[in-house]
Amino acid sequence: MSILAFIPARAGSIRVENKNIKQLGGKPLIAYTINAALNANHINRVVVSTNSEEIARVAIEYGAEVPFLRPDHISQSDSTEMQFFEHMLNWFKVNENYEPHLIVLLYPTAPFRKSKTIDCAVEEILKHPEADSLRSVRLCREHPYKMWEIENGRLYPFVKGKDKNIHTLSYQVLPTIYIQNANIYITRPSTILKKKSPTGDLIIPFIMDETESVDINTPLDFKFAEIIFSMSGT
Repeated sequence: MSILAFIPARAGSIRVENKNIKQLGGKPLIAYTINAALNANHINRVVVSTNSEEIARVAIEYGAEVPFLRPDHISQSDSTEMQFFEHMLNWFKVNENYEPHLIVLLYPTAPFRKSKTIDCAVEEILKHPEADSLRSVRLCREHPYKMWEIENGRLYPFVKGKDKNIHTLSYQVLPTIYIQNANIYITRPSTILKKKSPTGDLIIPFIMDETESVDINTPLDFKFAEIIFSMSGT
């Protein structure tokens, strides 16, 4: 079975300059994801999709393939998973006549993701041949029932419940809610090509802990990650 680790890493991060190759713990951020993928037993191939020659050079240095550069028009802040999935699959079809059985999407902003966790996620979707995709999630720290919209200077519940006072209840009695963590998303090429969706209709969950779920997007996230590194001695 061909299982592709696919790492999208565009240049042009707005909140953190050169985020994907910014140094963290003595290595570029993307290196942690490449290393985790290379050391996962179920991964056969590790490919980075980027619009940047500099990111491509770093990715190759750490052992990933960069067989193409992604066009700039699908490498913007509002570009979608669907766009870079389709670009990758089309490129491989035309240039290599290659199509993996599974695509394991690994964002480079999750430096604490472990190889064995990637393997566990792959094993989970293999148990469910009926599933279109798998999405990693973590427990939601900020509950939707505690969220509000502001209109004309007044607060209105973002999510309405049967109990109008549900926003006053403690977290312990509210429904258990999970949020996707931009960590391990697995999909089938048929889901993308036939259903025109990265997820499809039948999505199975893969629950991860808080530390592995750390997703770096802001300068504060970077500082938090540096603290974790210093505490772990990594």
